[in-house]
Amino acid sequence: MGPFDDDLTRFAAHGAEPLPAAVEDGHVEHDGARIWYAAFGAGTPVILLHGGLGHSGNWGNQVPALMSAGYRPIVIDSRGHGRSTRDAQPYAYTRMASDVRAVMDALHIDRAAFIGWSDGACVALILAMQTPERATGVFFFGCNMDPTGARPFSPTPVIDRCFERHRKDYTALSSTPDDFDAFVAAVTEMMQTQPNATAAELAATRVPVTIVQSEHDEFIRPEHAHYLARTLPDAQFVLLPGVSHFAPLQRPALFNAAVLAFLHGLLQQ
Repeated sequence: MGPFDDDLTRFAAHGAEPLPAAVEDGHVEHDGARIWYAAFGAGTPVILLHGGLGHSGNWGNQVPALMSAGYRPIVIDSRGHGRSTRDAQPYAYTRMASDVRAVMDALHIDRAAFIGWSDGACVALILAMQTPERATGVFFFGCNMDPTGARPFSPTPVIDRCFERHRKDYTALSSTPDDFDAFVAAVTEMMQTQPNATAAELAATRVPVTIVQSEHDEFIRPEHAHYLARTLPDAQFVLLPGVSHFAPLQRPALFNAAVLAFLHGLLQQ
């Protein structure tokens, strides 16, 4: 196969590239859940937050690139996703942001840059809005900050392949492997009703943010991405050509170049 996986055939069959050996991994007990994390390499910490229904293994194309550039990538499975557990509390992006802070506290990380993909982007931006002192910047890829930013759902073969990969990975990793359908229903309810950030709340954000939108994103309205870039006071807009909501898997080199440019920009500030 070539370097691209635009139709996610490779991802559907095998998943993302495996993560390298971690320097440290484990669980943090927080708010009724056990949150799994893994840290790699050394240097400035960069926290990667995956998309809804996925898990940290989907960053397998990004972690080595960050290590090679001298960063310390840290991945976290959102509560109820991957190797992380959850209790009966409903899913909430604010609760997931609190989980991330708990992992940072356990690892003695005062501040970090955040790379967020889809739901992970929402979690990262909410964390930065709530506690700006913990975030040096947010790379916000492929997400909305109020329900009007989402496109009406329309299934495609690419989405179907990704969904079936999520099902396989959930069964393999979760402590409740038979509960995938209930998991999807609970996460979908969160996605359809949250977040609800107002323009005033966005305008009050005091953290550098790069809004990253794919040319062919299946879930996010392009005008919403532009609205976020206009409304957040210290924001830039980046368009990724030729890819969709799954750019980190489809064309890793393109996505990684945008991530590294974002991180380099933070160093210049």
